[in-house]
Amino acid sequence: MRSYTISEINETIQGEIVGQTTHQITGPEQLDKAGSQNISFIVNRKYAQKWYESKACAAVIDSKLDIEPGENRAFIKVKNAELAMARILELFDPGLPEFDVDIHPNANIHESAIIGQGTSVGAGCYVGKGTVLGDGVKLYPNVTILDECKIGSGTIIWSGAVVRERCEIGHMCIIHSNTTIGADGFGYRPREDGMGLVKVPQIGNVVIGNGVEIGANTCVDRGKFSSTIIGDGTKIDNLIQIAHNCELGRSVIVAATTGIAGGAKIGDGAMIGGGVSIKEQTVIHPGAAVGAGSGVMNDIPAGKTVLGYPAVDSRETLKMWLALRKLGKEYGLKKE
Repeated sequence: MRSYTISEINETIQGEIVGQTTHQITGPEQLDKAGSQNISFIVNRKYAQKWYESKACAAVIDSKLDIEPGENRAFIKVKNAELAMARILELFDPGLPEFDVDIHPNANIHESAIIGQGTSVGAGCYVGKGTVLGDGVKLYPNVTILDECKIGSGTIIWSGAVVRERCEIGHMCIIHSNTTIGADGFGYRPREDGMGLVKVPQIGNVVIGNGVEIGANTCVDRGKFSSTIIGDGTKIDNLIQIAHNCELGRSVIVAATTGIAGGAKIGDGAMIGGGVSIKEQTVIHPGAAVGAGSGVMNDIPAGKTVLGYPAVDSRETLKMWLALRKLGKEYGLKKE
């Protein structure tokens, strides 16, 4: 088990130590579950009150907070407690599951596939014709990579994920379990005789940039033609649908259960909350933010925050909600 003194931890995050503790710190934990050998973190006054009930011996806290740690307890004051805690988590990270052999004998790799140096392929994986895996790629058991795909160096793909034919994934990406990259887009048109639907061929692909992370059970559909594009550094949560020919820029954040319809464009640095619905061909410009549960029906200007169903300026939505609450109270009084 790894353990550190408070001074050793501070060497990593470079904060200001207040107080002192003789306890060896064996891991981080949230305040209400921490023991005497745990370090926790406090980002605002709401959580500061929980410190006095916690058994943690130490905490990383926002430098603006003015509280005392107590006997044999210590704080490390920093400008950004959440970022500091991320670095502490790295100290205690036990690492990824290890491969006993680089290429498992039960993996099925086409003879024309190119496998980079230091790449690991787990049991039950399939790597198709003409596919290229860069150096240091990790395919955990039961990953499927179909024909003519390109996977960049250092990318990790977890068990159950499927990368369909001709798709491209950049360097240092993480694709979590049971995600599908390059499924057919949802394209159907009524038959001329009115007797059913015609499936529209989806002949494009998906192109994912570098440093992208895609959560479990997410689907990124291939383009009807050309590509569905995910930009460098974008982070996509679990259970998300990204439809054909969408374009997400760099460092976009998309939270869980969001659905993005075909051809939508999301600019660099935009933030999409959980459970959002985005209409086809909509443009969300760089730096915009969409609140959880919203329905985006129209383009969103750069830097604007929207909320509601349909999504409008967040301040306007909050005023409407307040008015509805007041109306409800008035109605309730009259009813009595």
